[in-house]
Amino acid sequence: MSLTRRSMLKRIVAGSAVALVPFSAFAEWMEAAFKADSYQSGLAAIGAEGATPSDKVKLKAPEIAENGAVVPIQVSSSLDNVESISLFVEKNPTPLTAQFKMFPGLKPDFKIRARMGETSKVIAVVKAGGKSFTAESEVKVTIGGCGG
Repeated sequence: MSLTRRSMLKRIVAGSAVALVPFSAFAEWMEAAFKADSYQSGLAAIGAEGATPSDKVKLKAPEIAENGAVVPIQVSSSLDNVESISLFVEKNPTPLTAQFKMFPGLKPDFKIRARMGETSKVIAVVKAGGKSFTAESEVKVTIGGCGG
């Protein structure tokens, strides 16, 4: 895909629209979500209670992570109208590990290196079309990465 003048202007306008968001309200919401101390309260904080499993959400994580300080995880989705992708590590002290807000035109495919304190489920939550969908994987950690 080549970058045209028109697509560049669209990106500038979209970036300018983000500047109009009341960041104080957004920051409070994000703080509550990232400080949730359980997976269920984290789901509630991002407004994704009742999320259902979907084969259109792909989660790649190793079965065994030798070092919990750097666990490679990839999340992607083939759902339409993806609004956000959140990543939870169920047994971490604060389970919400990452969240990506999606803008039109972005490909819902992210790779991160997460920190895991112990063996746990890794859960991807994708919000699309006003509904929430999940995929999960169990990762066995041999050396903890959260101070362990």
